[in-house]
Amino acid sequence: MTAAAESILRSGHPWLFAESIREQNRPGQLGELAVVFDRHDRFLAVGLYDPGSSIRLRVLHAGKPQAIDRAWWAARLRRGIESRSGLFDAGTTGFRWLNGESDGWPGLVLDRYGQTLVLKLYTAAWLPHLEEIAGVIAEQSSLLDAPSGSSSNLASFPDLAAAKPAATTGSSQPGSARLRLVLRLSRNIQETARTQFGRTDGEVLLGPALEGPVVFLETGLRFEADVARGQKTGFFLDQRENRRRVETLARERRVLNAFSFSGGFSLYAARGGARSVTDLDISAHALESARRNFRLNESIEPVAACEHQWIQADAFDWLGGNPGCKFDLVILDPPSLAKRETERAGALRAYNKLAAMGIEHLDPGGVLVACSCSAHVSADEFFESVRAAAAQSGREFSELQTARHAPDHPAAFKEAEYLKVIYLA
Repeated sequence: MTAAAESILRSGHPWLFAESIREQNRPGQLGELAVVFDRHDRFLAVGLYDPGSSIRLRVLHAGKPQAIDRAWWAARLRRGIESRSGLFDAGTTGFRWLNGESDGWPGLVLDRYGQTLVLKLYTAAWLPHLEEIAGVIAEQSSLLDAPSGSSSNLASFPDLAAAKPAATTGSSQPGSARLRLVLRLSRNIQETARTQFGRTDGEVLLGPALEGPVVFLETGLRFEADVARGQKTGFFLDQRENRRRVETLARERRVLNAFSFSGGFSLYAARGGARSVTDLDISAHALESARRNFRLNESIEPVAACEHQWIQADAFDWLGGNPGCKFDLVILDPPSLAKRETERAGALRAYNKLAAMGIEHLDPGGVLVACSCSAHVSADEFFESVRAAAAQSGREFSELQTARHAPDHPAAFKEAEYLKVIYLA
């Protein structure tokens, strides 16, 4: 291993790239536990080996040697879950339990939607360990019922219906009938999962079969999550705190939610007393999901009273072609505009243009909420691009605040830092 890579691993970085490996004692197999030695042949780290990825090793542990066995996995799972202690009450049953590398599970996330857990894999190196990991998760199913104020403090959740396992994976473990576990796979590993391991994206590993989206609570609002086919694990849980902030800003305002997806920001704004909310998205499927989410909450008086409109269009095209449509609160939450480093400069120009168009649609006294989920664009770069658009508009503005990752989505190293939001008045 190169000296630079050794230094990086010692600092706690969870990736070892192929070009940093000087020699191997033999070719590695997908998902093998690979041990890394420093230049003096001393133990440095152990991780999951992936011969088909430029990230050749995903580090599980660094420092003194440890046995990576079932007890180790169970302890690390519980540590991730208990680190969320005190974050949520009974009004929120949708949140992240494991956030990949930042929780010591490189390339793996585990999200909770009421009684349904969604395990998403971003590297094929986890596939040989899937049955064991599913079993470990099943063994921790008692945490689904943890009462408010307990050590896990994940509040008292709706009763979980007992069901026979839908698949054999982990089904012999205690408590497996108490939960549903759904497998999601990133696109780049789906072919390997299917041909080498017989696994498919969206399959139910444990518990009752899915009959459609699952419904969960977020700050007392009901949302549906398409856990089998939806984006990410079915919902954008990482924007929860920003949705809460939008609710506090929405009273008596006309709100435009661009790139609205399933209407999360809009629903919070409606409950916050908005006069009207408009969802703008290119996807008819997403807009229909937004309609269903509003129907799920129509018993809430401010939601029922709020005028709700839907526009199916490309957000860039619509914002640029309808300058006469004015609002008091504009939310811009586009998908990642820089999926690789070579797209960073273009993404910054696009963010600046998008912010400028959003400001054009604001009446005096309005608020702009601009978001970025592009890891290749730094927070400082993104914030400056939006501030520049505000300055170029010739309008006076003040910066209310900036925001980063939600507490259940920690970012423990630079490459994990993707979410940033800026609020301008």
